[in-house]
Amino acid sequence: MNDVADLCLTWMVFQDPTPLSAMTPTRYRPNWELSLDPLVTCKLCLGEFPMEQMTAISQCQCVFCTPCLKQYVELLIKEGLETAISCPDSACPKRGHLLENEIECMVPAETMQRFRKLQFEREVLLDPCRTWCPSSSCQAVCHLTEAPGAQSVRCSACSLEFCSACRAACHPGQVCKENLPVSASVPGETSNPFYKTEEDTPIKRCPRCKVYIERDEGCAQMMCKNCKHAFCWYCLESLDDDFLLIHYDKGPCRNKLGHSRASVIWHRTQVIGIFAGFGLLLLVASPFLLLATPFVLCCKCKCSKGDDDPLPT
Repeated sequence: MNDVADLCLTWMVFQDPTPLSAMTPTRYRPNWELSLDPLVTCKLCLGEFPMEQMTAISQCQCVFCTPCLKQYVELLIKEGLETAISCPDSACPKRGHLLENEIECMVPAETMQRFRKLQFEREVLLDPCRTWCPSSSCQAVCHLTEAPGAQSVRCSACSLEFCSACRAACHPGQVCKENLPVSASVPGETSNPFYKTEEDTPIKRCPRCKVYIERDEGCAQMMCKNCKHAFCWYCLESLDDDFLLIHYDKGPCRNKLGHSRASVIWHRTQVIGIFAGFGLLLLVASPFLLLATPFVLCCKCKCSKGDDDPLPT
């Protein structure tokens, strides 16, 4: 066997004139250097991804994984929560916002069209020289010909004439009863000429931020997407602290929630069950927390004492 190995080695040296000692370090030197790209943590899902799978916001340079940022933008546009999409990081030092071209690269065409529509609606709402037609079947944008103030406006789409201040029918030479749109009527106000009763009004204003809200279906418990204020659609009373919906058990809004009695009772049972569960969990865990407190304090004292000891020399 040794003779055969020596013969093969002699044949290899004869075929390649390069010395064996020179051939080994140059051709068979192992390469232990591995080129690994650093991983970046996404603040939304807390996952670690390479940089090519991340997306940076140009205004603040905050980095998130592309699927999370895309889902975040689509959710805000779908719910109509914001017209200026801010950085998802609540602790962002620059409070950056996504630019329109960045949003367009992340969402489908129909979602981007909805985003532009929301932007336009907010621009009209904040523009003193433009207003919406009060007719629910029209909702066209009307331009004011004079300075902002009470004036007669004629809708170019449906030819409806209304007052720009109170949005009621034109009343030349008369003072507006209220300096609020009729679609934002408050309880007891019956100046709306387009609907028989106040409950028939499909468009009202949030009692807190005054943003227009349209109710086409659903229950009477409303939540403003702009300021997150919960209120009753009929009387505009606040429901922020009414977790059990007691408001609909008495008064003028009794049994007007829009849900069956069984569903209301089930909702209240769930809410009470959640609070009772947290209370029971705290009650059960409190003895263990009291027993574990001395051990935790002792461990902290030992750690601090160990840090104060000088290093051995």
